[in-house]
Amino acid sequence: MSTSSRSLSTIERRASDRSRRRPSELSVYVGRMREFTREDWIVYVAWVGLMFGLVAATGSFVGLGHVGGVALPASAYLVPAGALVFTIAIAVDTIGHRTIYKQEIQAAEGLVHGITILCGIGSCVLLTAAYHAPGALWIPAMVLTALSFLYSLIDEVFHWRRYVSKNSDRVEMWSHVGIFVGHLTMMIAWWAWFFDGYRGVAETLVLLRGHG
Repeated sequence: MSTSSRSLSTIERRASDRSRRRPSELSVYVGRMREFTREDWIVYVAWVGLMFGLVAATGSFVGLGHVGGVALPASAYLVPAGALVFTIAIAVDTIGHRTIYKQEIQAAEGLVHGITILCGIGSCVLLTAAYHAPGALWIPAMVLTALSFLYSLIDEVFHWRRYVSKNSDRVEMWSHVGIFVGHLTMMIAWWAWFFDGYRGVAETLVLLRGHG
């Protein structure tokens, strides 16, 4: 092997070694949790914990019905599945919101976040309550569901503008893909279950009362 070939091989090997030692974008992004203040931890745990509570509540209900032999529709299983994807994506996305992008989302973007969250939570509450009062609650539940998606799209415009101007990174953008996939799956499945007459809910409630 010539001297030039050996030198080139050495350079390539060193470049490969440096590449392996370089932390991934995901580890850098998640590693920003070390920058959390006490307030950041409180907000993060409360928000992500609330979302995991939704996963636990819907998953436990569907799981109880499944174990009890209730004939639940496929849409019922997609509600907690979508909620889980949604929550994991939120857990990643919120790290950036509490650190590197904290100042940027204090104004208009922060307001959009608040409206999206309010509409999203409201839609879930009303859609659940619509089991007992479908005629009175399904329309406001649908309105809040549509608004939560609308404001999610408005929020996405802020994120893409930041990404294009190189003030955001790919991890945040991919986390938003997970947010949309999870949220859309959860809510479309939930509405499909509602329009299916909440099939299997009555039987599962009987099982739930029996365990109470």
